[in-house]
Amino acid sequence: MEFKIKEQFIRIAPQDRAALEQAVATRLIEGQGFVLATLNLDHLVKLPRDPAFLAAYARHDMIVADGNPIVWLSWLAGRPVGLVPGSDMVMPLARIAAECGAPLALLGSTPPVLGKAANALQAQVPGLQIAAQIAPPRGFDPAGPEADAMITQLEQSGARFCLLALGAPKQEIFAARACARLPGVGFAAFGAGLDFIAGEQMRAPEWMRAMALEWLWRMWSHPRRMVPRYARCVVIFPQHVVRALRLRTSA
Repeated sequence: MEFKIKEQFIRIAPQDRAALEQAVATRLIEGQGFVLATLNLDHLVKLPRDPAFLAAYARHDMIVADGNPIVWLSWLAGRPVGLVPGSDMVMPLARIAAECGAPLALLGSTPPVLGKAANALQAQVPGLQIAAQIAPPRGFDPAGPEADAMITQLEQSGARFCLLALGAPKQEIFAARACARLPGVGFAAFGAGLDFIAGEQMRAPEWMRAMALEWLWRMWSHPRRMVPRYARCVVIFPQHVVRALRLRTSA
């Protein structure tokens, strides 16, 4: 499944969770860096409006379907992909890092959240090495000198895998830039994933996730931030439905 944004094609690959886990393990074992993004409708809203975001996405090695609407669009296009929520992947990928002997860095959020997330990860993943916990300053520019300093910290820490919690588009822009400087390090952008692990935010109950209603939980939990976001997503969804149907008929 792929989405055309201006002149760029955003292609979902790996296709599902199992393929993603295998790809990450292979890269870590072989010492190859990578950049992983989790595509959702909010990203499809922002990508056409932000050239830096779109350019960063084009440099990602792996893109998975983070939201049910992306999965539904893939079905309509006749090119189905599996749902791979970024928040669900923090712990499994931390386990893979431990199995591969790859020290992990946590970057984003705040120092207290990073500390709680590190403790929770190490409590549940035996042998996991946390090489660095780096919280950006307020107003952090992912393309500025502060980003350069953080990349240097990552390099000096010896981390080989970095989980990012900076929010889109900052985390994707930073990840693409950092991987270019540190080609042996993997970067995965998971937004609020570390907040969930740290217990700072509560995810929707499993029954709501199973019914594709997590968006409703998030909107109820953070209405001021999420209602405008979901409104923008609703506006663009029909045009992507049309494009998906065109892909199906052209196959």
